[in-house]
Amino acid sequence: MNDTENTSHLQALYPFLTKKKSDAVSINQALLDSIEQKMAQHHKIVDQFFSTHQQAVVDCANAIADSYRKHGQLFTMGNGGSSSDASHVAVEFLHPVTTGRPALPAYDLSCDKTVMTAIANDVGYQHVYSRQVANLMKKNDVLFGISTSGNSDNLLRAFAQAKKIGATTIGLAGGNGGEMARTDLDHCLVVDSDSIHRTQECHVAIYHVLWDLVHTLLADERGYLSSKTQQYEERTEAEHEIR
Repeated sequence: MNDTENTSHLQALYPFLTKKKSDAVSINQALLDSIEQKMAQHHKIVDQFFSTHQQAVVDCANAIADSYRKHGQLFTMGNGGSSSDASHVAVEFLHPVTTGRPALPAYDLSCDKTVMTAIANDVGYQHVYSRQVANLMKKNDVLFGISTSGNSDNLLRAFAQAKKIGATTIGLAGGNGGEMARTDLDHCLVVDSDSIHRTQECHVAIYHVLWDLVHTLLADERGYLSSKTQQYEERTEAEHEIR
């Protein structure tokens, strides 16, 4: 794409980048055109990802399901908007809204601000996840990290720590995948887009699909998993009473 085409494309997506004043009708039409452009781009990126990476998504779902079969847990992490997505992943598994789907153990590593700020203050923000991974995760667990750039240092350190433990590592990234795509992750799903917004939108679709696939894979073991979840909840309540 040359400079002229690039400028035209940006003006279509973001009509207020130019200084030229427009009347109310023109502004409204520009907004409508902008929505159409953004939605077209959204659908293109999501469709392209799933048409290209279907098997990779199924492989990730199998890895997570296998972890739960072995009494493992899912741990999630991210920064900024990706931290919100990581929290979303955890709550989808721990508190499913679909009737008949059992709760599955999942923990967002950014949810404890005391731990996060203590580690960041004492040894540096780059260690906020790796320190927790070292103390909380076991061999049969899954570490699920989200980064639009794929270059988040604290995620990369946590993935390295998880690999030492023998846990399964899954990453969601954007662009060219950054360092996450070049790191020894078990699974890395990369959304081919330079737009942070479109990448994050696709990430949401990916982890919702993963959640559904995992429950499909575990459908015949729901009674067993519900029992394990109840044991997990009872153990957590007991730990809280002790504290």
